[in-house]
Formats: sequence, C-alpha cells, structure tokens
Amino acid sequence: MTRLARAVLLGATVSSLTGCGPSATPAEARADTASVAPWFVDEAAIRGLAHKHVSGYPGGAALPYLPEIVAGGAALFDADGDHDLDIYLVQAGGRLDETEPAASNRLFTNQGDGTFEPADAADGEDTGYGMGVAIGDYDADGDVDLYVTNVGPNVLLRNRGDGRFDEVGASAGVDDPGWGTAAAFVDFDLDADLDLFVVNYMHWSITIERDCRVRGRPTYCAPTTYRASAPDKLFENLGDGSFRDVSRAAGLTAAYGNGLGLVTADFDDDGLTDLFVANDKTVNQLWLNRGDLTFEEAASRWGVAVDDQGAAKAGMGVGAADVDRDGDVDLLVVNLEGETDSFFLNEGSYMVDATARSGLGPTSRRSTRFGIALADFDNDGHDDLFEANGKVIGDATATLDAFAESNVLFRGAATNPPRFEVVPGGVSDMPATSRAVAAGDVDGDGRIDLVVVNRDASVALLMNRTVGATSVRFRALDARGRDVVGARVVVDANDERMVREIRTAASFLAANEPVAHFGLGGRRVPVSVAVLWPGTTVPERFGEYPPTGLHVLRQGEGISAR
Repeated sequence: MTRLARAVLLGATVSSLTGCGPSATPAEARADTASVAPWFVDEAAIRGLAHKHVSGYPGGAALPYLPEIVAGGAALFDADGDHDLDIYLVQAGGRLDETEPAASNRLFTNQGDGTFEPADAADGEDTGYGMGVAIGDYDADGDVDLYVTNVGPNVLLRNRGDGRFDEVGASAGVDDPGWGTAAAFVDFDLDADLDLFVVNYMHWSITIERDCRVRGRPTYCAPTTYRASAPDKLFENLGDGSFRDVSRAAGLTAAYGNGLGLVTADFDDDGLTDLFVANDKTVNQLWLNRGDLTFEEAASRWGVAVDDQGAAKAGMGVGAADVDRDGDVDLLVVNLEGETDSFFLNEGSYMVDATARSGLGPTSRRSTRFGIALADFDNDGHDDLFEANGKVIGDATATLDAFAESNVLFRGAATNPPRFEVVPGGVSDMPATSRAVAAGDVDGDGRIDLVVVNRDASVALLMNRTVGATSVRFRALDARGRDVVGARVVVDANDERMVREIRTAASFLAANEPVAHFGLGGRRVPVSVAVLWPGTTVPERFGEYPPTGLHVLRQGEGISAR
C-alpha cells in the first residue's frame, strides 16, 4: 500500500499530511519552558540509583582495548509487572583479559514513586563484557525478557514473572559469540511471536588489538584500523522458546559494516517494521522488510547510506520520529566530533539530508555523540533532542577523564522544515564520557525522563523538570497483553494530528519505554485516538480519551474504521 493510500485510510487532513506542515500551535497554548533551566536534573543519588560503570582499563602504560571506549547499556522496562519502570544497567565489569568480572549487570526496581532499590536480576549471572540490551516478551508468557549483548557470547534472560531471570541463551539458540552491540525484539514476519535482530560491530579479539597513540600516549584505535567488519544476525522465533539463525536466508549477508546504532520503524509505510543500522566509518544499512523474514538493503537508494557530501561518518546513536509531522518516519544519526549529525527527512520513497537546514550542523560537530533521545520533552507538541557526549580519541592514561564532554539539549522549534535550538544550561549533569541513553517516564508525571550511562563513572538519572504543559500517553497491546512494536498511534487534538510509532530500540545500546507519548501544550480537551497495527491497512479507532495520563489500547477492543 502506498504512503498516500495509508494516509487517506488514516483520515489525514490536508494540513497535517500533505507536506504543507501542521497548523501553528497558538502561542498561548505552548509551554513556555525556554526560560526554565535546567530542563533535566540528575537525581540518581537521591532516588537510590547507585551504580558505577567499570570499563576495566587499568591505566598506566597498559594497551587500551577498543570495547572499553564504547561500552555501557541501559533499559527502562517493567521487570516485575507492577506497572512502573525499572532500570537494567549493562556492566562491562573489568579488564577483557581477566577471567572474572569485577562488577556485574544490575537491576534496580522502581518502588512506585520513582525511587529505586537494587535487586538480584539473574541466577547464573551474565559474566560477559557487556554492551547493550533489548527488551521483549519473546516466550509470550506475559513478562518482559532481556537480551544482553556482549563482547563474546550474548545472553537471553527469561523473566520468571517476579523480576528474576534465568539465563537461557544457549538453549534458545541466540548465544551469538561475536561482538554484539544493539539488538531488538520485533515480530518481523507477523506470526505473533517476537524475532530477534542483533547488530555486530566487528570481528575483534585481544590478539588483533593495535597500539594507537596520541602525542605518544596510548589511545583507542579507529575501527578502520582493524578492517574486520562483521555481519548482523537475525534469529527467527520458532514459537517454542527457541530461535533459528536465518541471517543468510533473510539477505543480511548482502552488506555489513561496523554496526553500533539501531532503530526500528516502518520507513516505507507498508505495514512491516524495517531496520536502520548506523555503522562506524562504514556505510549505513537500511533493511526494508519484504515479509517472510526477508529484507532488502536500500540505504543508497533512500539516500541514507552516507551524508549529502558522500561521506561515511562514525554512525553511533540513532533515533526516528515523525519530526516534521507529515505522517512518515524521519531519521537522525549522530556522529564523531568534527562530523555533523545526519538528519534525514522522509519523502515517502527516499530521504533528504536536511542537517544544514535543521540547525544541527555547526553545533553538533563540537562533540562526539553516542546515546540520544528524540522526543517531546517539554510537551509542546514538537520533538526535542538530547545528545549524550563523550570522546573516543584522547589520552587513555590521563588521571582525569580525558574523554569527558558535556551533554547537550536541543529544543525543537515549530518551523517547517524542522529546526533545533540549543537550550543553554538545559541539563544539570557533570561532564562525563556518556554512552547509552534510555528514555521513559520514571515517576509517572507525564514527562519523559532519561537514564544516562557514563563510562567509568556513576549513572545519571535525569528527571524532567519542565513545566506548564500536559501530555497523553498510550500503550498499544495485542490480545495477549504484549506491547506491539511497530503499532502507529494516531491522536487528533483540536485541528492537529500527531502520529507516534511504538518502538523500544533506538539511541545507543539502549531499550526505551514502549509508549506513544504526545505533548499537548496547553490543550485541555479530549483527544481522539486510533491505532494502525502492523500488517493492517485499516486503523482501529478507540474514541476519545482525557488529555492526560497513561492509557492502554488493546487490539480488537476498538472499532474498525472500514
């Protein structure tokens, strides 16, 4: 089905889905948060989130190992079924050439008020050198499970139902032995169970590590030094708790690179969830889902393999959202210091590099960006941007953190095309070597909070302190009560239409809350809601909801718009 046909089925108005842009939000209805600083305050310590990441680099004249500079994942999800967000933090844990880790992954359970207590997450603790994490109920038992990527065998943590986990990666057939980074659980073939996609960085081992230096001092090598790019993996869920590697049959051996960032979205509007992989100094991949677990690599044809200058950048964090509010999913990729972000606007069958027009060009290139959150933080109806920064080139032997950089917050302006403006002092955290960013409403106040993992430093819990605007939020569940990745939630509020697609995989090494969040500014009237479920062409309408709170939409309980 074409983009236009799907827009018509969604009942799109001319102003919202033709590219003319949404009608302007009245000034009096917008949240006036530009003068409020900071938007985010680090409250990890007072909320009980006491966790320090350990890269394992011992300092001195020791040879740095490349995984040390990119590690540190996080997930925001409901581990124990009590309807609030818990936090899982992936630990590197110590030197890669040591047999026993000095620290392990940790689960912190939400006490219902946005404060946390540590919990024992798993029997048979994951002892790997940890990277990222994916969330999803792969065995359809009503509990959210975890997949943790490592340098070495990955692990699958099956949730027992009480927030405790059993490690079943080997028996389930997904203990991939490579260097895994990002991952995602998605029902790619629409057979009612969750398949698994895993991004791999490179074929690396200690035996191929190189000695790279800055001004004569050891530092981390560039990925191009190794010339060892690795293919990504796709595992088909067989419905019995096990998986089968279908990577070759799916077409994933057609292209590969140094994969770091991953985001899932239906980029071509055909009802199937696609994949974008951001590669480090190698061309990106856009895997368009063709059904039956086959994919077509279309990054060059869609204009997202490289930037508008033809350069393959150091792709790391990645985000997707309908930023220009024309009904399809746009794309943002963040990169290395000296390289701009890459902001691509979706035109239906290709994308346009709009970085220069977005205001992200000169500002973004000042830092090395990893985790990001592309979301409406101030609830004014326009997507904002948080970028977690930290260098990869520096003196690894320095006493102080030579890789630390300040994180940056951008406010999304109500312009067409979209523009982003720096919010000075918008974040209260201290400079660090930041990596993963996971986004979700930790304290249930209708504002998006952030968990930021910092290399060899304490984790940050950035609580949203913007004021003056409301939001409405929706979970989209299937008949068995599982969150449906790829469901498109459509909200009509007064004369404006907003579309959000449910996803968990985005940012860098992170898993995000599976909720469609809509900032409403100063609106106080009920909103009309519909859902376009994956694989369908007709939206299911659910009527009107109050313009506040979190609501649950269950597939089959609405009214077909046919």
